[in-house]
Order: sequence, then C-alpha cells, then structure tokens
Amino acid sequence: MADNIVWLDFNDAPDQEVSLAESSLDAKELKARLLERLSDVLAWLFPNGKTRGRQFFIGDLQGNPGKSLVVELEGPKAGMWIDFATGESGDIFDLWAANLNLDSQRQFPELVREISRWLGDAPPAVSPTTSYKPPVDDLGPWSAKWDYHDGEGKLIACVYRYDTPDGKEYRPWDVQARKMRAPNPRPLYNQPGLLNSQEVVLVEGEKAADALIHQGITATTAMNGANAPVDKTDWSPLKWKRVLIWPDKDEAGLQYAERVREVLLRSGVASVAILEPPSDKPEKWDAFDAVAEKINVTAFLQSAPRSEAHGAPGIPVFSLGQLLADKSPMPDDLIEPRVLTPGGMIVFGGAPKVGKSDFLLTMLTHMAAGEPFLELNPPRPLRVFYLQAEVQYHYLRERFQAMQLPPTVAAKAAGNLKVTPQLKLVLNDDGMAEVALAMREAFAEPPLDVLVIDPIRNVFDGGPDGASENDNNAMLFFLRERVEQLRDAVNPEAGVILAHHTKKIGKKQIEEDPFLALSGAGSLRGYYTTGMLLYRPDESRMDRMLVFELRNGPGLPPKRVDKSGGRWVELDQHSERLVNQDHGARLDAERRRKRDVILQLIFDEAAAGRIYTANQFAESFEGKAGLGANRTINERLAVLATKGYIKFFRNPEDYGLPPLTRSKFGNLCVEQMTLPGKEQVDTDTGEITRSNLAVRPTHYKCPQTGAVLPVEDPDVWIYHEEEQT
Repeated sequence: MADNIVWLDFNDAPDQEVSLAESSLDAKELKARLLERLSDVLAWLFPNGKTRGRQFFIGDLQGNPGKSLVVELEGPKAGMWIDFATGESGDIFDLWAANLNLDSQRQFPELVREISRWLGDAPPAVSPTTSYKPPVDDLGPWSAKWDYHDGEGKLIACVYRYDTPDGKEYRPWDVQARKMRAPNPRPLYNQPGLLNSQEVVLVEGEKAADALIHQGITATTAMNGANAPVDKTDWSPLKWKRVLIWPDKDEAGLQYAERVREVLLRSGVASVAILEPPSDKPEKWDAFDAVAEKINVTAFLQSAPRSEAHGAPGIPVFSLGQLLADKSPMPDDLIEPRVLTPGGMIVFGGAPKVGKSDFLLTMLTHMAAGEPFLELNPPRPLRVFYLQAEVQYHYLRERFQAMQLPPTVAAKAAGNLKVTPQLKLVLNDDGMAEVALAMREAFAEPPLDVLVIDPIRNVFDGGPDGASENDNNAMLFFLRERVEQLRDAVNPEAGVILAHHTKKIGKKQIEEDPFLALSGAGSLRGYYTTGMLLYRPDESRMDRMLVFELRNGPGLPPKRVDKSGGRWVELDQHSERLVNQDHGARLDAERRRKRDVILQLIFDEAAAGRIYTANQFAESFEGKAGLGANRTINERLAVLATKGYIKFFRNPEDYGLPPLTRSKFGNLCVEQMTLPGKEQVDTDTGEITRSNLAVRPTHYKCPQTGAVLPVEDPDVWIYHEEEQT
C-alpha cells in the first residue's frame, strides 16, 4: 500500500510571521524544525503508531492503533499524511492541529504556540491526544522528557528535566489529574516493553533505562529512581518476571536495591537479584555509563556477579494465634462458590458420549462472559485459554455455532475465550514451550485466569518411564512437572481445569464413590481442589447428574441437568419437570397429541418435512387413519383450532419451505412441532446428527369471533377446553 499512494497537492503552511511572547519563529522555520524531528513528533502525537520503511501508520487522528492513517517520513513529501478511512489529509501542521482539535488556519497562532512549547521554546505541552492544557513551569524550558505509558500504550505521566543554575531538577506530570505531580500509585517506565519479556533489568532513572532499551535489553525504572518511594510505586507489571536490579555504584543505590528487592519478593516476581557493580568503576557508575563506555552490556549482564534472592527461607509456619488474628479478606473465587479458587484445579470427568465437552464449552463461555451458569458464578469476565486436543477446527466451529448461546453471553465472551483446534502434541519439554508461548500471545497483559486442557489423555506425558494416565506415579509427574509448570509460566494464580475420561459408572459405585471412576484417581484426588463428574444414573434416560467434591469450601449438592432447546438446564430433583418448565411442557404436549389422531399426524408429518394447510391436510388424509371424509376432517380441524390445539404459521420461507398460496389461516402447527434441519453436531454427544427446527406459530383462531389473529407469544399455548374443565 505504501509504495502506491498518490499524494494530493497540499499547500504549505501560511508564510505569515507569528508573533508570540514565547517565540519569534516564523512558520517555515518551525515547520523545518518539526520535519527534522519528524519521528519524535509522530511518537509524541501517536504512541500507538508503527513505522514501516519510509512511512508511519496509525489508526486515526485520535491515536488508536491501526493502519488507516499514513504519514510520509522522507523526501519532498515528508510530513504529509492521508487518512484513507475518512479522506482527510494535510501536512505536519494540519496533523498536529487535527490531533489537538484546532483549526490549522483560524487558530494558527495557538497551534504554533503549542508546537514551540514542544520544541523547547516555551514551557512543555503534554501529548495532544490527552486533550487538555499543557503544564507550565517556572523553571524555563525543559531539557529532556520521558513518557510513562501503561501496558496498552496509554499515557499515564511525563517526567521533565530542567537544567537550572542550581543543577538538574525533575518534575512529574500526572496526566489524569492534569497536575504537576506524581500519580498515585507511581507507574513503572517502559510498560509496553515489559509485556512480552520474562527477564527485566531495573535501573535508576529513565536515562539509564533508555540506554539499555536501545541495546535491545528490556529495562525499566521507578519514577524518581533511587529516590522513589517503594511503597507508592505500582510494581505489578513485574509480577511473575525474573528481575535483575542494576543499582548506581554508591551507598544510596545499594540501599535502594535492597528495599526494592524486599518489595518485589512480596509482589510475586518469579525471582529477583542485585547486580554488583565492578569495583574498578567510579562512584555513581551506572547502566548509562556502561553503554557510553561501549561495554558489551549483554555479556556483562550474563557474567557480572550478583546476589540472588530466593524468597523467604524455609517452610512457612503459622501459629493458631496468627490464623485467628488474620482478618484480611479472602481472595475472590474464580468460579463461585469455591468451585475454582486462585491457583486451584478442577478435574472434570465423564464417560464418553455423556456430553462432557459440550457442557464444558457452555460453562467456559459463560465464565468468559462473566455470566452465571447453573449457579456457578464468576466475579467478572474470565480470560480462558482452552487447549483442546480432540476436535478439528471446522467441527469445533460447528459445535460452537450449534450451542444456541444467548447472544449477550456470546458477545461478552468473544474476546475472552481463546480455543485451540485439535492439537497433536504431547506436553513434554517441547510441547510445554509451544503452549506457553501461545498462552502468552493470547493473553499478554493481563494474563489468563483459567487454563483448560481437554482431554488429559491426548497430551499426557507420564515422565521418563512413559507410563499411562492410569499409573498414579505417572499422573503425579504430569500434574507437578507439566500442568503446574505450565500454569506457573504464565500466571501462578490462574485456575486449571482438566477434562478427563472416566469408566462407565455403575449404580453401586454411584452410591459408594463415583470419583473412583477417574483414571489415576489416587493421584488426582490428592491433588485437585475440586472434582466434578457428569454421568447418567440411568442409561435409558437422557438426564445427567453433576456431582462435586470440594477441598476449599463446603460441599455442594448434586445437580440433575439436561439439554432443553439447545441449552443446559437444571431439573427438579423430585419430578420430571425442568426448572424452566420446558421439559414438562414437552411431556404435556405429547400427552395431548396422543389423545387425538389428527394432532399426532400433523406432528409426525412435520417431523418428516411435510406441512399442510387445513384444506391440504383434509385432501391428503381423506379416508385414511379412520378420519372419514374431507368435510369431516375440516370440521374437526376447525374445532381443534377453536380450542387452541392447532395454531398456524405464515412464514414458511423462514424454514426453507415454499411460500403460502391461497390460505385464509396458514400452515397447521401444533405444540412442540419440529421440521428436519441441516446436519450438525449433536450438542449432547458431540456426534454429527440432523437437527430439528422448532416451528413457532404466528397466528391463531379467535375462539369468540373465529377471526385469525397474530399470536402474542409463540411459546405460550392455552387450551380453552382444559380451562373450562
């Protein structure tokens, strides 16, 4: 795209002189200075932009990521830009003005004033994308400036350096508060650069951090360097990372490093060490000096002596008094109530074809949407990585599309549930590295909340002996050396859900202990925090039992569940009726049909793909099934319609059927009637089956007037004969 752009003929900025209290620059000189620093200008205006060759790309004038807006970086057209989404275009002045919501012609003096501030001819201005007045300081023009962004590239704060007669002074600017002060808490520098690195060097000051960053080393600093209040700094971007502190070579630097190490160990870093500066270096020698001396800092960091920090020594021990006195709040459950706790593990088991994967997919979608599912509640939308090794992409896609998820749930979960197609790998060292990389790329910052592996058997690595998941020692190796290590590589606080096959559970085992049906049950039950089993207590029935075994909370009662209308619902434990009445309504409709041959015929014919108007039905079944003559059948149809047993639908096109022709009422419809649909994945078993399309009436016959009227609720059937009875 870049090489094929045809640039419009833009006019230069006005040649007028701009008289300012802060600057005497004319427009052409100001423009030339901007173009000399064009890369810095664009980085200032658009922190989310990207440079590709001789062009700069950004999503729009508001600074959103993307490629719609293109700026030329070199040649006679340097600084010229065009937004292909809106058609807007101009030169560097127009770009700055549009970003600041100024008119580049009518408000040109104000525009020049803002630009000259940025160039150092007046007090500094913050990035125009923040849309507020710039800070003004009495120290004169600043000599250096550093921007602090969050992990998504949003500007949080700026630090300005002023070279005064009394020495260097630094002033922080709080973007949100719009005040010359440090934010609370104080952010770390270079947060976007920290996201995809597990090893970080922490230095004193932005200048030292930039020196290492330019050498390809991930580095950061706390605001104010060694003078930073460690208790007011947000260290969370370093969580789960390996941190090396590079202090300045002085007593203050060493003391600061020791303070930070203690805080980092409490903040959940993977490890922390303090580099020992070389003894032959001068006082205050730091990372910036090392780069200036052209030292190979990468090699230096690998070989320099350091003091390692291994966390608190020994096994933590708490007295009864400490436990009773600790009134701190409990951590939030990932899935309430205590089904999945931070760092916990669910083993979800079921026999083949019991609907385990379908149930798990539905549950995870609700958890990713932050919505309850069968009284299992997430505190917020969870970020779920679903490593599945059973279903190929096209059939996985088909299965999701057949689940009939509520649209609001699907929309909320869309970006939070990441699923792999069928993986053909083993979680050995190589497989672990591949999966860890995929998880970090799927959820960079913040990291994932839940890791799901479905099923264990397909990715199982039992260690050097190569034993199967039925061996308790092999299962223990897999849990400790594979699952736990994989989780810890991305988020030690994440929950884990392992899907596992069971043997068929007999009635005696149901009564005694259904969880013994899990393969490798001995190791699993001693390791997981929650066991969940889905099984059919009676193979002649479709309903299933869901039972729980919790380590971190009180027991949960079993649930009797089934699929209804494509969705999982809970059944009343003591009756045939579903909690939402769908199952009971189906049984009642079946009993009513069997009392009348005509109703059953309409139902059966529709299931075979054949539908009728009243006249068509009477003609087709005259003299058949004991129904009598055409007139007799029509009279019976009229009575059944008046009593509410038959309604009508006038939208056959919605079901892929021919349109209606010459019918007063429409096609006949009875309660729970279905038409054959396309082949799809059976949501109960995962098998490819032909689904049924539920037919809903659009009109009914008014029992008082005999007129045909639109139905108010197609799912509600009222039988007037039963009301009279």
